[in-house]
Amino acid sequence: MANRESIFTSFPDIKELLEAFNRQNINVILDINGHIHTPHSFSAFSSIEQAFQLAKSEGVSVLGINDFYTTDGYNEFAELAHKYKIFPLFSIEFMALQNHLQEAGIRVNDPNNPGRTYFSGKGLRQPARMSDASLKKMNDLQEESNRQTYEMVDKLNDFFKVNNIDIHFDSKEIQTKLAKNLFRERHIAQAIRIAVFEKENTESGRKILMQKIFSGKEVRSPLENVAALENEIRGNLLKSGGAAFVPEDPKAFLSLGEVIDLIIDAGGIPCYPVLLDDPKGVCTDFETDKEKLLLELVKNNVYSIELIHGRNDFKILKDFVTFFHKNGFVITFGSEHNTPQLDPMKITCRGLVDLDNELKQINYEGTAIIAAHQYLIANGKEGYLKDKKAKITDKQYFIELGKAVIAEFLK
Repeated sequence: MANRESIFTSFPDIKELLEAFNRQNINVILDINGHIHTPHSFSAFSSIEQAFQLAKSEGVSVLGINDFYTTDGYNEFAELAHKYKIFPLFSIEFMALQNHLQEAGIRVNDPNNPGRTYFSGKGLRQPARMSDASLKKMNDLQEESNRQTYEMVDKLNDFFKVNNIDIHFDSKEIQTKLAKNLFRERHIAQAIRIAVFEKENTESGRKILMQKIFSGKEVRSPLENVAALENEIRGNLLKSGGAAFVPEDPKAFLSLGEVIDLIIDAGGIPCYPVLLDDPKGVCTDFETDKEKLLLELVKNNVYSIELIHGRNDFKILKDFVTFFHKNGFVITFGSEHNTPQLDPMKITCRGLVDLDNELKQINYEGTAIIAAHQYLIANGKEGYLKDKKAKITDKQYFIELGKAVIAEFLK
């Protein structure tokens, strides 16, 4: 497959797709994971191919790439989708800053940082294409993010030197070994864990060294639990109050409006990632009242939401999702896989509670709309947006077309 050409340009026309799909009379609800991160940002996967191998082994039929600040993985993702016969969704994620909410102390979908807003774009062009202005904004975000991470490494080296800890890092070497174009805080935590394990061969030796790195605090995580240990490293050294903490510069964020415009310019559908309930059943200030959230999203012409439902209670999720579904929203689910923990690809709610058929159907329909959108824009037609607004009245048409597009790819 040539990377210069979309995987959807060789598909039949709309009429032929729909007729073929209707003849097959397919009523199966597919297993779908619409949001994973790859090594192009940070990921539980050692490679993009590993994600496809696991998805195939678990019967997942649709997989969505959703990296931070980059579309670099799109073409490889498309090639592997062909190889494994898993339908691909091409998405992206940003961190925006809503200054008025930050000043008011309102938490949006980051539970710890008021005003900070995670935001996705669904169904971007593949191969990726956007204006020079949008591309510059995205490259600037990557550069600023990497600058902060490099500064963290410098502070970390100073801390190690002052405390007579015989570890020293080279930022470029870590990035080359563990990351790609985007070098993130999680890569530093990973590098620290690897360095400790290489320096000390015994569990007791590793715990003593970790205690020294933690300024005398004993390590709480089991050393064999890589995800927990690296999160503990981040909390002790790289977060606010830690020896290597570097505050984010305002240049590291676009406004929400700028993010939405960039997503649309790249061919995508603006999508709000919902955090929803924590283990205590508490939602953020912004999400507590779903009716107010609905109005806020519509005000910004956002008619799509996604949920990483492994962190949510089934009943709370079901109530929330059915409310937004009744209000015409495109809704999809995913797993993220943006920590070291390699969880299953088939998605469940908190406590490994399975989705019911209604939720699976809603996810399938939302995915189908994105699939139809990808197919249409690849062939020079208007997708699910018209003048930056979702075509809610045409939703059923997009669902049927998208199911036909997915079926064509999977046959």
